[in-house]
Amino acid sequence: MSEYKERIARDLLKIRAVFFRPDEPFIWASGIKSPVYCDNRLTLTAPEVRADVENGLAGLIRTHFPTAEVLMGTATAGIAHAAITAHILGLPMGYVRSGSKDHGRRNQIEGRLEPGQRVVVVEDLISTGGSVLDCVAVLRGAGAEVLGVVSIFTYGMEKGRARLAESGVVCHSLTDFDTVARIAAEERYIRPEDVARLLAFRKDPADESWIGGKK
Repeated sequence: MSEYKERIARDLLKIRAVFFRPDEPFIWASGIKSPVYCDNRLTLTAPEVRADVENGLAGLIRTHFPTAEVLMGTATAGIAHAAITAHILGLPMGYVRSGSKDHGRRNQIEGRLEPGQRVVVVEDLISTGGSVLDCVAVLRGAGAEVLGVVSIFTYGMEKGRARLAESGVVCHSLTDFDTVARIAAEERYIRPEDVARLLAFRKDPADESWIGGKK
């Protein structure tokens, strides 16, 4: 599995799906300042990388959630990955909107889902865990048995891990922040001395002492 983590990390770096800006951090919607921005949508426009990602997600599901009956993507980034992975596995899929539609049937869950069905959620990345847990709550509210979550990338933040554990949600990711940072330094996408700064962010995003190389 560690070899596949490295393979996906190299894939994401090769197609510039991971952006590094430790001196001029990105600001997430949550307000968190981050030295890294991961745009996994770019994997969809790179066929070789897309194949690695979707086959990898299918492998995670076969290994960890072999009894899955339905895949549900998170809106919007997880939808395409859920669809392609479901096709590989021969499973039905749907997706969960961030909110109910204001017209028609006012669905929040799109696609057929029967109470009691065993579901795996497909997400593109995990940071603090908020969006994927909202999705899980909607599915559980509809009577689904959520087996767990698979994602392309996880930041491995303590807050995210704690929230998932507290909600009883198992998550498996193809690669992680630490692996991407290490490979990025090896392949000279970043300076070796920046790795410690990146890992300091991952350990405690609220501590901004890593910005600009401050001590």
